[in-house]
Amino acid sequence: MKSDKGTISVSLVEETLALAKARGLDARPLAEAAGIAAPMLASPKSRVSSAQYGALWVAIARALDDEFFGQDSHPMKSGSFVAMTQMALGARNGAQALARAVGFMRLVLDDLGAAIETPAPTGTRRVRLRFVERAGASAPKMFAYATYFILVYGLVCWLVGRRIPLIEARFRCAAPPDAHEYRLMFCEQMHFDAPESYVDLEPAFLELPVIQTARSARTFLRDAPGNFIVKYRNPGSLAARVRKTLRALPTSNWPAADQMAARLHVAEATMRRHLKQEGHTYQSIKDALRRDIAIAELQRTNRTIADIANAVGFAEPSAFHRAFHKWTGMRPADYRPARAARADLTRRAESD
Repeated sequence: MKSDKGTISVSLVEETLALAKARGLDARPLAEAAGIAAPMLASPKSRVSSAQYGALWVAIARALDDEFFGQDSHPMKSGSFVAMTQMALGARNGAQALARAVGFMRLVLDDLGAAIETPAPTGTRRVRLRFVERAGASAPKMFAYATYFILVYGLVCWLVGRRIPLIEARFRCAAPPDAHEYRLMFCEQMHFDAPESYVDLEPAFLELPVIQTARSARTFLRDAPGNFIVKYRNPGSLAARVRKTLRALPTSNWPAADQMAARLHVAEATMRRHLKQEGHTYQSIKDALRRDIAIAELQRTNRTIADIANAVGFAEPSAFHRAFHKWTGMRPADYRPARAARADLTRRAESD
């Protein structure tokens, strides 16, 4: 079974398009080319795949000639991320890779940077990536912090071949409307309206060797950095453990809540309580996973909607249609991309 790539809220797509519009670029044709049709943008509950978002991200960055989407007074010219990757490939380990990535970002941006603090000022075993903002510059929004972090963190994770666990994240900005999506990118311990902005990471990666090569970089760079947003999401939460367990099973064999709790070696009441603290229920996780599997099948295969309905656990296609509309605000057929777009998305997904 393929790895669970998940989906991304259309709210993040809208933020990306809004940044392009502020720079005078109508990016809706680019979204269409990436397989994100206008009806998907019009539905607040719709989702897009990591391949679609990655394609849109790259297209907008090229059109603007700015890989930071105009969020800094100094544009991050197209090709900057490739150059940063090539520079970091020569690092010995995670510590040196992080230092090179942060140093590179300092060269290309004027308003937002970061400092690496090891150990973190709290004295605990963690590495702090503390954001540094230029005096007099506009206060960054969450999307700017996230863009910077994804570029640096996603690169370092790829270089050492694993997701680096995040302990805590704090930001000076107000909580965005789609804060839940950002928690999926970062961690559950994420706070806003804080006195300063930083992300704390587990330090074990510092000594890990860089395992990537110029050859592996070619595939990585094609869809980066949009594809990291799903790939390096927080796997440490209980919700992620539940989702991973379900993903490994056919939907017909998904366990009841008490059986899932037993698989995870926790009491059912404890599982429910922890999931509630993370903003989930067992049923909501199952529904979201069914949704993501269905979206992937609709976009990358020619299977009939009836077959897809059955694959995600619906005996009747009509029940699947109702559930899909509840999940996304759209019909399953609305997620069928044009033939050429589907072929491209399939190629991207299979090479991830």
